[in-house]
Amino acid sequence: MGCIIGLSGFNDSSKIMKSGFKIMNHRGCNNLKIIYHKNFFFGYNSHSQSNYVEQLDFVNPPNNLNQPLVSSKSILVFDGVIYNWLTLSKKYLISAKSDFDFLKKLIDKQGVEKIVFIINELDGDFSFAYYLKKEEKLFLARDVSGLKPLVYFFDKKNNQFMFASEKKSLPVDFIHLNPRKILCFNVKKNNISFKNILIKKIDLKKINLINQKILVEKSILKSVVKRVPKNEFALLLSGGIDSALIGKIFQKNNLKFNSYFAGIKDFSKPADLFFAKKVAEHLQSNLKVKLISVNEFEKELPKIIFLIESSDPLKVGIASTIYFAVKNIPEKIVFSGVGADELFAGYNRFKEIKDINNINEECLSSFLKMFENELYFENIITIANKTSLRLPFLDKELVSIALSLNPKLKIVNVPFENKKVLRDFAIELGLPKDLALRPKKAAQYGSNFDKAINFLAKKNNFKSKKDYLNSLNTPNSSNSSNSLNNSNFKAKLPIGVLLSTGKDSLSAMHLMQKKGYEIKCLITIDSKNKDSYMFHTPTIKLARLQSRALNIPLIIVKTNGVKEKELIDLKKAIFKAIKKYDIKGICSGALFSNYQKERIEKICGSLKISSFTPLWHLNQKDYLKFLLKENFSIMITKIACLGLDENWIGKILCEKDLLGLINLEKKFGVNIAGEGGEYETLVLDAPFFKKRILIDFDKKMENEFTGEIILKKAILKEK
Repeated sequence: MGCIIGLSGFNDSSKIMKSGFKIMNHRGCNNLKIIYHKNFFFGYNSHSQSNYVEQLDFVNPPNNLNQPLVSSKSILVFDGVIYNWLTLSKKYLISAKSDFDFLKKLIDKQGVEKIVFIINELDGDFSFAYYLKKEEKLFLARDVSGLKPLVYFFDKKNNQFMFASEKKSLPVDFIHLNPRKILCFNVKKNNISFKNILIKKIDLKKINLINQKILVEKSILKSVVKRVPKNEFALLLSGGIDSALIGKIFQKNNLKFNSYFAGIKDFSKPADLFFAKKVAEHLQSNLKVKLISVNEFEKELPKIIFLIESSDPLKVGIASTIYFAVKNIPEKIVFSGVGADELFAGYNRFKEIKDINNINEECLSSFLKMFENELYFENIITIANKTSLRLPFLDKELVSIALSLNPKLKIVNVPFENKKVLRDFAIELGLPKDLALRPKKAAQYGSNFDKAINFLAKKNNFKSKKDYLNSLNTPNSSNSSNSLNNSNFKAKLPIGVLLSTGKDSLSAMHLMQKKGYEIKCLITIDSKNKDSYMFHTPTIKLARLQSRALNIPLIIVKTNGVKEKELIDLKKAIFKAIKKYDIKGICSGALFSNYQKERIEKICGSLKISSFTPLWHLNQKDYLKFLLKENFSIMITKIACLGLDENWIGKILCEKDLLGLINLEKKFGVNIAGEGGEYETLVLDAPFFKKRILIDFDKKMENEFTGEIILKKAILKEK
């Protein structure tokens, strides 16, 4: 449990590193060691005597085994734990004093040519940097789930490279290292390359449901038990099935543990508290309830925002439940049920998937993005309170099984039940049915933290929770020991926006602008294929007019629209934007289409830039309400849906129309946001438009429920 930093090519490198470690003093503040080799600096810091908290008391490393580990051949800095290092040390005949000592010696012995094989051998929660001195090559790697954070920065033009545990630590725009990739930085050639780490796939099709269920149960048991330390540990108990199942496994193995719950006391009792108490009573676990006042919460909010590097109300609400639960607890290891919802279809959005065969695809999509979001800030929140988070549902073996599982073990529809295999397992272990079958309630709501944020926003006369939390993101807004001097959020990455002219691409851009991202350019793909799988085609000719209305440059690339081959043209367009505008990411309006999202992410990954999908899986009714509230002028330009008729074509959406779409959803199953191709849109005006668009058009109907506008004229007008 500590923090790592490395850098090359910067002036005053030592000073920059010390500043970075000071900003990350919540990860470690009094065991700093920095070394230098051929213009490359490596540093590690931790709290006194906590250097080996992650080691599970397997051995007691001598006090002189401090990081960075240095030999004549290589240098290693490491954060985390490797659970199977003792077994592997016997397998490879390596004498080591700790897991990170073993890792360095294993890579030294096997060679970096086998680094993919080595990572696949490791079972643990880790991130590390390994440097070959003679070859001057640096390798960055993480566990496949991304449980331990690692970010990097590369500026080829200025010969600069940097990595660190957290993004806030240094004054550059870091990128999260994808856990499924190993980065290699060649110092001599000044370039980076990647090796892929594949998630192991298990063919379970020939195994019946009963044996698949047994396989899951054995893997969960193994995952929980191997993470249990010899010293004291705790459980974050929400009253939901995920944490309750972990607690039940503890109980069955006669393990003593304390449970923790945090919430706001100023309103009605937190809804989750009743169930947390019932679960704790059943588990015979001492539940320590931390109910804080809104005033106490208000004082700590700036520190929480600083730590998680976000003022997003959802992230702040979730982080707050963990922050106060683990604050000042004596245990150094704390367990959580994070990951179960992603892998076993626990979120409400899984209800909307009509074809059950797509469940695993959606689970995979949810899992792949975790490292950039909850895993990142939850690690920081617990580390800041000198505890280490254990997440048994994200065990490497269990992840592979869960993503291959028959969807019937995840969701049944009559009556509806999600995470079925987990609930059934808990009942088998003796958890009462009313607790095992309890529907999920998001932590920020069940603890009252979201309600408290909303209350404080109104109390301080802000229109929204987001605006209120943004106001706390100032250099002098924290009274905590982590001063925010020079640590308020840096300017966000410069990005490009995939522009379709419709509501989704422009609302996604709007959200990214509100988060502080700089929109450098718009990218439009003009497809000859009106039925393209990837690209919006109606009114695409108006992209140039929208570009002028926004005063943002536009890149247009034409494509024949042949399925899959059109992705080559998309990649060309994004590459052109990188070269011309130096963008570091792409924003798209993907809402529910995995087909589009996954292909855009793959292209961005190959071009070494980030992919942003701020609309992903938003509640569709809330999404449309948001657009109307933000004064988007949205015209319906095309319909292809039972229930929609000619009167909808050319309509500017309003509250009455939203009610109409909701009624059509109930009657015909219409997707109210048009995600199923029910209708297409054109944005004529929005708060961030410098000018508005006026159009003249005719209507053309193919049949009673299919038609579109025929554009006659379009002009810009001053607002």
